[in-house]
Amino acid sequence: MQFRSPVFRTPLLPAAMAAALLAACAQPAPEAPKPTGKSNVAMVAEIQAAGERDKSVINVHPLIDPGITALQAAARDDERNGQYDAAAAKLDMALKRNPESPDVLQDRAELAVYMGNYELASKLAQQSWSLGSKQGPLCARNWQTIVEIRQHANDAAGAEAANKNVEACREPGIQRF
Repeated sequence: MQFRSPVFRTPLLPAAMAAALLAACAQPAPEAPKPTGKSNVAMVAEIQAAGERDKSVINVHPLIDPGITALQAAARDDERNGQYDAAAAKLDMALKRNPESPDVLQDRAELAVYMGNYELASKLAQQSWSLGSKQGPLCARNWQTIVEIRQHANDAAGAEAANKNVEACREPGIQRF
C-alpha cells in the first residue's frame, strides 16, 4: 500500500492557499492621515483678519517707492485671481528693490502660506517683524502668520505663545476722562 499525503490528493487546497495569500496582499493600504486644520486660503484669511482687527493707536506707514507700491498692487490682483506664482514673482522684484521693506516681506510671507511653503513664510514673517514697528496691524499679521504655521504643525504650545505676541501688538490709546 502506497501512502499519499492528503495535501497532494486535493488539487484545490494549494490553489485555495495561493488565492488566500494573494487576497491578503491585495488589501487596500490604510488611508494616510488627513491633515488637520485649515486650508492655506483659510490660514491667510486669519492672518489678514488679525491685521484688520488690530485697532492700535499706532500704525506706522513708512514712505514707499511708488514702483514698489505698483508691484504690491499688481501682486494683490494676481493673488485675488489665484495666480500665486505671478504674485510671488512681483513681490520678489519689489524685495530686490528694497529687501528691508516690512510690509512687502509680510505680503510675500502670506503668499508663501498660500503656496504651502511654511518654512519660508515663517522666516519672512519674523524678518518683517524684526524690521517693522513691532506694534499695530503689520505686527499682528506677522505674529498671526506664526500662529497659523504652528497650528498647522500641531505645535499647540508654540501657537499659544505666538498668539500672546499677536495680542501684544495692540497699543491701546490713552483713556481720557
